[in-house]
Amino acid sequence: MKIYLAGPFFNEEEIKNIEKAEEILFSRGFDVFSPRLNEVRNEENTQNRLWSKETFMNDKRFIDWADVVVMLYYGGYSDSGTAWECGYAYGTNTPVVVVHLGKDSNLMVHEGCHSNITLDELESYDFTMLPPKPYTGKMF
Repeated sequence: MKIYLAGPFFNEEEIKNIEKAEEILFSRGFDVFSPRLNEVRNEENTQNRLWSKETFMNDKRFIDWADVVVMLYYGGYSDSGTAWECGYAYGTNTPVVVVHLGKDSNLMVHEGCHSNITLDELESYDFTMLPPKPYTGKMF
């Protein structure tokens, strides 16, 4: 099973959560692509057009490669890059499993995904059968 792990990693909480998700998925034996672990970097400048294009194309290529996208989602706070990755996956018929880490959800995220789980549920979620699980929390 090939999994693309989508999620922001811009602050301590996000880094802690994405590291935990990486650890869970790797320990379960999945082939995981995490942009955090595979950043396109060059020593000259990571904010130029070449870096931007290379990063975008690399992430897109690995979404296309994946059997499933796992999204770490913080509810009302949503990283635009993560939201794009999951929208693209949905548009290419790649199942998206959303790991809810916030207190609410935007209907476009929870309705556009295959299943809604918690970080603890990631440890036992059946990626072979991909059981659907609707979102039941506060939404906007």
